[in-house]
Formats: sequence, structure tokens, C-alpha cells
Amino acid sequence: MANLINLKRKVADYKAVLANTKEYRQIWDDSLGAQIISELKAITEAIGLTAIIEEKEEINNLAAVTMSLGNVKSGMSQEVADGVNRELIKHNGSLLYQQLFNGKVIVIIQYPFIENYGQPQPPKTIAIYRPEELRTPFFHRHVEELITEVTKWEDYDDDEPSQKKIGFKLNFEQPDLTASADVNG
Repeated sequence: MANLINLKRKVADYKAVLANTKEYRQIWDDSLGAQIISELKAITEAIGLTAIIEEKEEINNLAAVTMSLGNVKSGMSQEVADGVNRELIKHNGSLLYQQLFNGKVIVIIQYPFIENYGQPQPPKTIAIYRPEELRTPFFHRHVEELITEVTKWEDYDDDEPSQKKIGFKLNFEQPDLTASADVNG
């Protein structure tokens, strides 16, 4: 009988999760999608950032709000015929708020990329939130992280070390034992 009590608790947890999914989806439809758009528009206006903010609803309960930094000519072109060049388009990156299958919201940074030039960098997941967790300070932080990441992408070079070195010997100077050995030597 003890096994059934534990199993009943698990069934109750399962039913609660299913109910949460329905509730989260309803919250998106009732207010969250519009709130995300409103927050992002307010932030971009306040900081003078040009962005395209739109909701996409191709699949019910998998809606998304994107804040795209737009597309521009990359300044590079590809010769497609004798004397005919095609501009390569640069996608400037975006911030994505996407409903998941369970009604929670994943926040993703899509890095800039230039079409037909290498492979786009994989998106960066910032976090997954329940609808009630998304508050104004989070939106500010997400936009700040987007700007930080796209700025790093735009300013790419190999001058910066790819891995930060850490460790006891690197953080504390070691005395130069060879100099004292030569003096006493």
C-alpha cells in the first residue's frame, strides 16, 4: 500500500504539471505576449535602439515574440554572373521569446550572421521561465545581454585569449627561486 501512496503523489504531480501547461498557455494568450512586446518597445525607445518587434503565431501554443536588429547589406558581394554581383545580407541578430510545448517561455539570443559566409553561430539560451517569473528587470537584462553578445560578434578578432586561465599558480605570484640560487650558489 505504501507503494500506491507514492504513486498517487506522482500522479498528482503529473496532473498539476498538465494543469500548469494549460494555465501558462492561457496567460500567454491573455497578456504575456502583449506584455513582452510592450516591454521590449519601451526599452528600445528609451535607449534609442532600432529594432523590429513582432509576434509570430504560425502554430497555436508555440507563439514567439522576436526583437530583430534587422538585416542590412554586409558590404560583401558574390559574383553570380559576368559583371553581376549579389550583395550578401547580414542578419544583425535578435532576441527571441518562444513558448515551449509546456507553456513556459525560453529566451534565446540569435547571433548575427552573413548569408553564404560560413556557418551561423548556434543560438544562446538565456533561460527558461514560467510566465509569472518574467518581470521588467529581466527584459532589461535580456536586451543588455543581446547587445553585449552582438557587439562581441561585430568586434571579433583573435587578440583576446579564448580561455581565461585560472589556478593557484596563476593567481598568486611565485617567488623567483632561480635568482636566489645563483646568488648563494
